Amino acid sequence: MAAVCVDDGYFEVGDDGRLTLIPGQQGRRQILYFKTPGSFTFEKADYPWLARVFVRVQAGGGGAAGARANANQVVAQPGGSGGGYAERLIEASALGATESIVVGAGGDAGTPTVDGGDGGGSSFGGLCTALGGRGGQAVMSSGAAPVCYSGTSGPLAGVGDWASGGGPGGGAFRLDGNQGQSGEGGDAMMGHRGWQRSSSGGGGAGRGYGAGAAGAFARDGDSVNGTAGSSGIVVVELYG
Repeated sequence: MAAVCVDDGYFEVGDDGRLTLIPGQQGRRQILYFKTPGSFTFEKADYPWLARVFVRVQAGGGGAAGARANANQVVAQPGGSGGGYAERLIEASALGATESIVVGAGGDAGTPTVDGGDGGGSSFGGLCTALGGRGGQAVMSSGAAPVCYSGTSGPLAGVGDWASGGGPGGGAFRLDGNQGQSGEGGDAMMGHRGWQRSSSGGGGAGRGYGAGAAGAFARDGDSVNGTAGSSGIVVVELYG
């Protein structure tokens, strides 16, 4: 007669004699990724075995302004800041029947004389939240005299077991009517900042999730649009 040994840390025999898994002892069983900006709903009843979730929330990064320069002049703009990040381990008993999920969009690109848009915040209910990055402003006017402008401050920390704001966008400077440099974008926990420019064009776009865009640069009559920030993401790891 065959015999089977099982680990009683993971299995139990019910009153009906059936061998079953012990709830909450199986480790990570599934990962949900929410990458598209917008609102979603998490339904606890869809996972009857759920013991806890580990949530990671990345907000959207700030967009950057464009630039417009007169003949023989330069305009360079600061970069947008990176979005904030938060994470939290949450017991299933602390979850509502439904929890709203929000994925923040990256901030809009500015036109040649308009600021970049702020990034959107991301969240898992009110239990884990992160604030969006700030857009880079169109602060430098056309000219040839040396000038510099401060960068763009990053957002404050949101809510979580561990939470932080995003990285600041870099400042911009002009040396004369031909040379200068725009500001880089701000880093995010889950994304890398956009690269700065010293030739005409929109600033570099961020990579990954939540990074800020670099500011635009214009020289000698050029007119260029800015760059959008990177959108955020929400990752939900399910344990049961």
